[in-house]
Amino acid sequence: MHARAEFLTALTRIVGHIDPRLREVAQLTRLSAGATNETWSFDAVGVDSNGKPLLMPLILRRATRRATTEILSLPVEAALLTEVHAAKLPVPQVRHVLTPDAAMGAGFIMERIAGATLPSKILRDPELAGVLPQLAAQLGTIAAGIHRVPLANLPALPLLDAERQRQLLQSQYQAQQVPRPVFELALRWLRERVPVRSTPVLVHGDYRHGNLIIGPRGIHAVLDWELAHRGDPIEDLAWLCLPPWRFGAIDLPVGGFGKREDLLTAYERASGTRIDPDRLRWWEMLGSLRWGLMCGGMTQTLRSGADRSIERAMIARRTSESELDLMRLLAPGAAPSGAE
Repeated sequence: MHARAEFLTALTRIVGHIDPRLREVAQLTRLSAGATNETWSFDAVGVDSNGKPLLMPLILRRATRRATTEILSLPVEAALLTEVHAAKLPVPQVRHVLTPDAAMGAGFIMERIAGATLPSKILRDPELAGVLPQLAAQLGTIAAGIHRVPLANLPALPLLDAERQRQLLQSQYQAQQVPRPVFELALRWLRERVPVRSTPVLVHGDYRHGNLIIGPRGIHAVLDWELAHRGDPIEDLAWLCLPPWRFGAIDLPVGGFGKREDLLTAYERASGTRIDPDRLRWWEMLGSLRWGLMCGGMTQTLRSGADRSIERAMIARRTSESELDLMRLLAPGAAPSGAE
């Protein structure tokens, strides 16, 4: 309790820097406690000069330990979000970046945006049924906007083009030391068809259903930018269409709610760029293999005893699903899974 009281006191002091009229923290709730970052939801409350109540819904993202090399540090993510918000794209506005004198570690505070994030709720909520058919086109337009953000305005981001990502997956597969013939076929297929390098753009890196806030107007915000990098724009579109993010609605490739045609048409219209279907298929292959290796890594975590949670076990068993997705893509003449 003592540590929580100190945490609350420090957070109250910080919200006063955001707006001197804000004097208290209410409804403080821990939303997640990952291996690297914590997420807290709270309301900053106070009164204005006329004595009327003020309320600012906020989110705190705080590092519990040093970020891995695969993800952006929270200060870098905050700087990135600030620039993406300035480009008038739907992301939360950063309100404050933690400084060393706050004694709370690295992190930042951003606005809390109303809406649903859980795919199971979104796909079955009657209040959202009317907007679901519009989401694929909205996501195509938003993706085009993300890829137009000038790199010169952004903090330093890693370059992860097609060849670099293929090499990383090859290394991950070898490190897992579990023979999987389907993965080996996919790695060979990817090696033989690496697309010509495109001009790098800002890539979200985890652009999918589950990292979106959705409401009656459609996409309210795109979340979780910790995997952002410079790379091929088709990566985001392909990742969005993978079967794991359809949550049972396998025949609707875009998040289980939309058609690939609507996504790509909107993207091409907003970007002025035609999507090469072979390039899209290559990135879908890489994305399916990437997810499969992530699931396989969970198996290693379970066996080592480092984490025996049910969540890890559930993800680990999905390795076989990725093998099926890869075999569909590997089949001669096959279109991407769920193609219209």
